[in-house]
Amino acid sequence: MLVKLINYFVAMINKKILEIRKKLDKLDNKLLDLIRLRTELVKKILSNKRYKKDIVDKKRIRIILKNISKKSKKKGVDKIVTKKIWYGMIRAFIDYEYRNFKKKN
Repeated sequence: MLVKLINYFVAMINKKILEIRKKLDKLDNKLLDLIRLRTELVKKILSNKRYKKDIVDKKRIRIILKNISKKSKKKGVDKIVTKKIWYGMIRAFIDYEYRNFKKKN
C-alpha cells in the first residue's frame, strides 16, 4: 500500500513538472519569435555600418547592461540572470554582425 501511495505522489509530481515544462516550451517559442525580430533589426543596423570597427560599441553595451540591471531590480527579476542573458545575447549578435558584415564602398 505504501509503495502504491509513493508511486501515486511521484506520478502527480511528474505530471505537474510536465505541465510546467509545456508552459516553458510555449514561452521558448515566443522568445524565438522575439529573437527573430531582434535579428531583423540588427540586420538593418548592420547594413548602415561602413566598417567592421563600427560593430562593437562598448559605451552602448555598458548603457544597455546598466539599464537592464535597473529594470530587473524594478521588476523583481534576478539581476545576475538578466545580465548574463543580455551579455550573452549581445556577444551572439556581435558575432552575427562580424559573420555578416559586408564592406561598403
